[in-house]
Amino acid sequence: MQRKFKFINLLYGCWLFCSLSPILISSGYAEEAVRINLTQELKKGNFLIGLKQYLGAKNDSFSGEGKITFTTKDNFLKLHSFNGLKHESKKMNIVFKKITLKTPFTIERLVLGPFASYESAKKQAENLKDKGYEALVAFPKNWEVWIPVNEKLPKKFKYKVLKKTYKAKIIPFLVSEYSQQKLKGPIYISSSEEISINGISSGKKFYLAKDAYGTWTLIQKIKFDDYLKGVLPYEIGSNAPLEALKAQALIARTWALYNSERFNIDQYHLCISTQCQVYKPPKVEYKNVHKAIKDTSNLIITYKNKPINSFYHGSNGGISASASESWQIKDNIYLNPKIDGLDSLQKSFKLPIKNGVELNKFLESADDRVYGNMHSLFRWEKKIPSEKIQNYLLKNNLISEKSGLVDLNIIDRGFSGRVMKLEIKLKNSKKPIVLVKDDIRRILSFLPSNLFIINKLNDNLWLFKGGGFGHGVGLSQSGAIEMAELGFTYEQILNHYYQGTKIKKFEILSQ
Repeated sequence: MQRKFKFINLLYGCWLFCSLSPILISSGYAEEAVRINLTQELKKGNFLIGLKQYLGAKNDSFSGEGKITFTTKDNFLKLHSFNGLKHESKKMNIVFKKITLKTPFTIERLVLGPFASYESAKKQAENLKDKGYEALVAFPKNWEVWIPVNEKLPKKFKYKVLKKTYKAKIIPFLVSEYSQQKLKGPIYISSSEEISINGISSGKKFYLAKDAYGTWTLIQKIKFDDYLKGVLPYEIGSNAPLEALKAQALIARTWALYNSERFNIDQYHLCISTQCQVYKPPKVEYKNVHKAIKDTSNLIITYKNKPINSFYHGSNGGISASASESWQIKDNIYLNPKIDGLDSLQKSFKLPIKNGVELNKFLESADDRVYGNMHSLFRWEKKIPSEKIQNYLLKNNLISEKSGLVDLNIIDRGFSGRVMKLEIKLKNSKKPIVLVKDDIRRILSFLPSNLFIINKLNDNLWLFKGGGFGHGVGLSQSGAIEMAELGFTYEQILNHYYQGTKIKKFEILSQ
C-alpha cells in the first residue's frame, strides 16, 4: 500500500528533515533543525558550503562504491551523529546503503522550470508567494520552483506535475573491519587538524546532511576569510593586482552573504560551482590573496546599511548591463548600464544602444579606452550551423524533431544593447520559439554573452558577433584588473561598478 504525503513531506524525500523555513518544520523533526542553524552560522562568521552534492545517488562518483574516507595524521577525528552515536579515530569510513522500505510511499508536487539562474527562479517564487502560494526554490539538477500539488496554478504558469514513488532510502553507516553502525543526519565530523577526505586535504569541520532529493551532501563549515582563500584564486586569479584582489574579496564576501539562502532547502548556504562562486579548498598560499583578504577582513559593500547583490563577471565587453537585462528581476539602483572606460570613450558612445548597427559600430570602434579589453573574450565571433542550433533546442526539449531553421530575429534589446528576446523560426512550426534574457545563454550555451549581433551567412550558417563573457552586471573582473594596473584603489574600483554604495564592517558574534 502506498501513502501520499503532503507538501511538507514531499520536499524531503522518503525520510524528511526540517529546514529553517517555518512552513517546512514538522514537530517530529524540529529538534534536528537546531543542529544546523544557517542564520546563526552566518552571525558567527561561518559559511556552510556544499562541497559534494547528491551523495548516494547512482551517478555519485565522489564516494566511489558508496564510501567516503576521512583521515587525519596526528589528532583524532570526532564524529557525532544525530542519533547519539559518537566516535573518535584517525580514520573513518562512511558507506551509503540503499535500504528497502517495508511500505513504499509517493510524493507529488508541481514543478516550474527549469530556470537559467537562481535569480529568475527566486523571482518566480516571490511572485507566487505574493499571490498566496507556498513556493520554494530547489536545485535537483537545474533551478526549479516547487509548489504543493493541491495548489491550483493558472494556465499561464508553465509547470509539470512530478509524481515519484520511493521504495528505498539511502542511509549512511560508519563501517570498520569488524562492525557497521547506522548514522542519522546531520552528522558532524571535526578535528583540530586538517582532515583528508578521499585523499584530499579539505578543512577541519564538516557535516553530512540529507538534501531534498533523497540523497546527501558533504558540507564544509568554514570561516568567511578562509572561504575567500578558496574563491579568489579561481574567480579573479591569484596573479591579479593587489587592489583588484581587495575589490574581489569584498565582492565575494558580500555576494556570499546576500545569496546565503540559495540552498536553505538542503541545509547549507552555497555551492562550489559557477551556480554560486567557484570555490576549491586552497592547496597553495598566495601572498597577495592572503593580504587582500586580511586587509579587508569582514568588510562588505552596502546600500542603505544592507549587503548589496554584488554581481560580477569576467568581461562586460565594454558596456555594463542592468540586472533586469539579464534576469527576470527588478533593477538595483547601484547597478547601472554604462560605457565602461575612460571619459573620452563615454563621450564618443551614448546609451541606449538600440539596434545591431549601433552595437556593431561599438564592437568595431571601441579601443584601448575600454577597461578590460585584454580579456580573451572581449571580442568574439561564432559561426554556427543551423543544425547545431536545432540540436540545442532538441537537448532542451523545445522541439521534438528537426524541421529546418528558417530565421533568427533579435526582437528586443536592453539599454546596454544586450539581447533580451531572441526569436527562432522553424519550418513546419506555426509558432516561433522565443528565448528571453538568461534563457538565451542557457539554451544556446555556445554564446559567451548576450551582447551580440547576428548575420545570416547562408541558409545553413549564422555568424554571431559579440563582446564580453558573462552576464555583464556589476563588476567586470578584467576591467577591475586594468583599473588596478592604472593606479585605482579598491575603493575607487568598487565605487565605479557599484555606484552610491558604502563599505562597512560586518559585525560577527563572539563564538
